[in-house]
Amino acid sequence: MNLRCYELAVEFYKMVRAKALPCGLRGQLQRASSSVALNISEGWGRATPLDRRRFFQIAFGSIREVQSIVQLEPEHFNEKERDTLDHLAASVYKLIRNCQTP
Repeated sequence: MNLRCYELAVEFYKMVRAKALPCGLRGQLQRASSSVALNISEGWGRATPLDRRRFFQIAFGSIREVQSIVQLEPEHFNEKERDTLDHLAASVYKLIRNCQTP
């Protein structure tokens, strides 16, 4: 497993899980940020590159969801959280690209 990518996902989830956001966004942030770690883990356990790629793409979609929440409520996120999210997005993107079929 690309442990660094998974570790970043877990780190980001722990950073933001208790954010004081409007009720609907708080729950959505928790679901989307946990989805990133869960789908990276599940994808890594798949046997074929195509299966892995599908789960990594789902994780990337969840990252996009989190990025939207950060844009909607920017005052609730600090620079370290934004940087971690950007690094996580780049790492998951690389996972997807590494699963490309020739």
